Amino acid sequence: MSQLPPPAPIPPPARAGALGAVVSARPPRRTGFWTVRAGISRRAYWALALTGLITPLLMWAALAAWGGMDPTFLPSPTAVLTKTWEWATETGLLEDMGISVYRVVAGFVLSAVIALPLGLLIGSFRSVQALLEPLTDLIRYMPAVAFIPLVMLWVGIDEGSKIAIIFIGTFFQMVLMVAEDVRRVPAAQVEAAQTMGANRRELIEKVILPSAKPALLDTLRITMGWAWTYLVVAELVAANSGLGYAILRAQRFLQTDTIFAGIIVIGLIGLVTDQLFRWLHRRAFPWLYLKG
Repeated sequence: MSQLPPPAPIPPPARAGALGAVVSARPPRRTGFWTVRAGISRRAYWALALTGLITPLLMWAALAAWGGMDPTFLPSPTAVLTKTWEWATETGLLEDMGISVYRVVAGFVLSAVIALPLGLLIGSFRSVQALLEPLTDLIRYMPAVAFIPLVMLWVGIDEGSKIAIIFIGTFFQMVLMVAEDVRRVPAAQVEAAQTMGANRRELIEKVILPSAKPALLDTLRITMGWAWTYLVVAELVAANSGLGYAILRAQRFLQTDTIFAGIIVIGLIGLVTDQLFRWLHRRAFPWLYLKG
């Protein structure tokens, strides 16, 4: 029997010294404002964010101070701030905010409760996709405002009708976005679980849903913004309170300062809500924000 050759010696670990340093497999990460997907410092981030928020406000103030436009059509920021304070202290801004937040949240939660499991089924099973996705695609192109007469006939003119309009405006979009999030789960994960003997329920509960959770939370954040955009439409239906109602009432009397105040208040509420979703995303999925 021929003798096997001796095993090749294992080379010693590379050491940095006079002959050179060990070259990292990962190239150094570049930083800078114009480097693609590069990080910036927190101070630079907040400086840019404040610049983006304050610059339009300064341009608005300069245009109003120029005097080339009638204040009836373009009130100054000071006039809008004064009207907002008057609305808050005299005419019930907090009550209008409360009822509008209730309507938006109720319509959004109702959409999410139904759309999340339905989108999960559409994204997981081609048979369910073939059955429901064409119908969902058809309805989502129908404007929510066109459903107002039917909603008034079927639901009435109470709070349910406002919630129903917000539901219609967000539900069908949310279903398709959830289904797309589920379809983006890598097929290799599903195939590996099937190889290990996972059944249908285990595939959904332990593979597809956990992998899709970060994208699903982003989808909820985006559709919450859409829910707020349908608020004014929802409060067309025999409303006598709410931010959207106040904006529509101010339109009839050319109270442009109230219109601006209502729009800004809705924007601030939406900004706070969006930041809460972002904070929740970071808390729930911290590994996505680790710096490489």
